[in-house]
Amino acid sequence: MAKLTGLQIQKLLPKTNCKECGSNTCLAFAMKLASKKADLADCPYASDEAKQVLGAASEAPVKGVAFGKDKTVKVGEETCFYRHEKTFVNQTALAININDSASTAEIDALIDEIKNYELDRVGELLGIEMVAVTQTGDSVESFVALAEKVWSKTGCPLILRSDDVEALTAAAMAVKGSNSLLVAATSENWEAVVKVAQDCGHAVVATAPELDQLVKLTADIKAAGFNDLVIQLQTKSLSERFQVNSMTRKAALKDSYKPLGYATLAFIEHEDSLMAASVTAITEITKYGGICVLPEFNKAQLATLMALRQNIYTDPQKPIQVEPKIYPVGEPDENSPVFITTNFSLTYFIVSGEIENSGISAWLLVPECEGMSVLTAWAAGKFSGATIGKFTREVELEAKVKSREIIIPGYVAQISGELEESMPGWKVIVGPQEAGDLESFVKARFA
Repeated sequence: MAKLTGLQIQKLLPKTNCKECGSNTCLAFAMKLASKKADLADCPYASDEAKQVLGAASEAPVKGVAFGKDKTVKVGEETCFYRHEKTFVNQTALAININDSASTAEIDALIDEIKNYELDRVGELLGIEMVAVTQTGDSVESFVALAEKVWSKTGCPLILRSDDVEALTAAAMAVKGSNSLLVAATSENWEAVVKVAQDCGHAVVATAPELDQLVKLTADIKAAGFNDLVIQLQTKSLSERFQVNSMTRKAALKDSYKPLGYATLAFIEHEDSLMAASVTAITEITKYGGICVLPEFNKAQLATLMALRQNIYTDPQKPIQVEPKIYPVGEPDENSPVFITTNFSLTYFIVSGEIENSGISAWLLVPECEGMSVLTAWAAGKFSGATIGKFTREVELEAKVKSREIIIPGYVAQISGELEESMPGWKVIVGPQEAGDLESFVKARFA
């Protein structure tokens, strides 16, 4: 189907300008549909004709696939090449690989680590989304037993990998209902793999040595009526991986090339060091990887990758924020000191952590700054003496504390005079510029 313009799309919309889609007018919504920055499902009054005509034209250029019993792990559905254009949608899923040739003790220990791993970063709890189960031995029974065990103990959707279609079929049937992923459909076996995936409700990975072969394979599978696909790009070096990942995403987004419009899967293996494996995983996360399977469980590596992923997949137009209010740090009372910072989540957690590390209890005042950092909020007029003073009255700060001193970040020392005017009877103390110096500042002033 030829690409429709915003005006052509608007003719198929109800033209009520109800604003329920989030746009001010149907024309504005049509323009978003034309640029693939909106979904037709956002319009509650779209007619059946519009759904039929616009369904394919407005669908995300990268096919979305959901995994897990409740289908909470999602990949694909991307609409932009660079995150500042809008935002990336579904973050790269991180998985840990388990081989069926490992000992029972090794498998049990790894399952416990995966199940219990949790990283709390800037108020968001992060964990491992998927587990890969790889057949490296000859026993179908061992492979199936491992798949059942991992699914029952972790509850994570699985990535079942085997070159033996019989083993893959048996494992897929054993975890039916898990909405897992079968690796892999090739030009030789895709009909058998797709059939078991359809019967058991799983998605399929399609792979081929060359891109043109992969294009033919995905087209054949889709023509057969199955489209819950993920693709595995076979590359031989880090530079080739970088290049092919970018080419594939560009073809899907810029050229609407459907045969490559799928999320990708990459197994990180055959690396000669933890550093090399991490660099490859970082390339996957930063260059459009859909699912990244790590060869081992390593907390330091996971923390690094998850922090990177969180930064990349945060909407650049909507920073992570905490609720504007007065936060207790430790067990403060009415005589405890009062600090202030912005409601940018990362700033809040760093500042509160440094105050806690100093060994004192305090109140941390966090006004509404639209998720901006201190200097950005000050430059935008969101973190001024007048706005802070107004906020302290709204939260009734004076009723909570007897202290009449408030400590502001050193980077905005210039607001101290205005803040004292806005808060009569209060003394403004200029703290350090960097949060890392708060501990020494506190010990010097409150020791």
